[in-house]
Amino acid sequence: MNEVRLKSILDNDFYKITMQNAVIKLFPNEKVKYQFINRGEHPFPPGFGTALREAVNAMAELKLSRDEKEFLRITCPYLDLPYLDFLGGYHYNPGEVHIVQNGSQLEVTVEGEWYRTILWEVPILSLISELHYEMHHLQRDPNKTVVETTLEKAAQLDALHVTFAEFGTRRRHSYAVQDLVVDALVRNNDRGNFIGSSNVHFAMKYGVKPVGTHAHEWFMFHAAEYGFKMANALSLEHWVDVYRGDLGVALSDTYTTDVFFQQFDKKFAKLFDGVRHDSGDPIEFANKTIAHYEKHGINPLFKYIIFSDGLNLEKVEEITKACEGRIGISFGIGTNLTNDVGLKPMNIVMKLIAAQSINGDWIPTVKLSDEHGKYTGDPKMIELAKEFLRITD
Repeated sequence: MNEVRLKSILDNDFYKITMQNAVIKLFPNEKVKYQFINRGEHPFPPGFGTALREAVNAMAELKLSRDEKEFLRITCPYLDLPYLDFLGGYHYNPGEVHIVQNGSQLEVTVEGEWYRTILWEVPILSLISELHYEMHHLQRDPNKTVVETTLEKAAQLDALHVTFAEFGTRRRHSYAVQDLVVDALVRNNDRGNFIGSSNVHFAMKYGVKPVGTHAHEWFMFHAAEYGFKMANALSLEHWVDVYRGDLGVALSDTYTTDVFFQQFDKKFAKLFDGVRHDSGDPIEFANKTIAHYEKHGINPLFKYIIFSDGLNLEKVEEITKACEGRIGISFGIGTNLTNDVGLKPMNIVMKLIAAQSINGDWIPTVKLSDEHGKYTGDPKMIELAKEFLRITD
């Protein structure tokens, strides 16, 4: 039997927790579907689907401990106490996850109530990644090298005088590597430029801040529920309704940044602390963001951008030089920290693909990122969204 298993129910990205709290409050009856997308066309060995099934089934045993609940209560006072009680009684239901392996191809879908299924995406991706390396018998760098590589990157980031968080759960090499990385970053953080982890379990284990707000699925669901024209504004409005000024970083690129800024008016620009960049040219995005704040009479130096799109040290340095003295910046570095171990990282995602309407029909969801022409979702719905939002490639 394969021994790749999750160790904690909090071994997940923080924005899944924050979104689940909001979904329970605002959308407790909505049903959704997610689908695994193998962007890198990685082949899976015989028995992979069975091993993944075993690991997913084992997640039913995970339960929030008393100490974990207390950590969330103290560290995240903006999470509703009834939600923490709910999470205390939550169990994964493996019946919501459907896994099929055909030869070297893997199909994984999740279906059910949004408030329950929202937690599956990140753990499934991390399990797929770890099982991939184990079942292909691929040898990574030794622990000493992993730590040295991490410390070298931390020193370079420190030299740039930038703050950064670890965002690498979903495509990590393994739990063990992420553990080594976060431990190394915490033990060598004299200047405090390492500000936290998106992984709630590791944030608790190492006494750092859990970092995150919301993901693309928040906006994708709103588009399916309310229409493309209203998706950005209602997503932001609902977020403010739930968090009242906390967790104030807005994700901008679900339907292109240009469309986002049309609805990110003076009210939202003042209410939110900043925005997150996740696709397209980061320097171009920074220039647009600075211009948008200045247009509304807001000093960009009082706001900030979190950059989180496939970062490496070269990109971080380039962005830092372009933004210095113009706007606050911080970085969320993922795969480059948790899967830089001498092997090729996987290119895998899991996306919300549909939401169920009141009459029971499934409405396809789409994402129109700032990577021109690199849109995801149902082709007909993509064309409809482009028409409604007047997006031209």
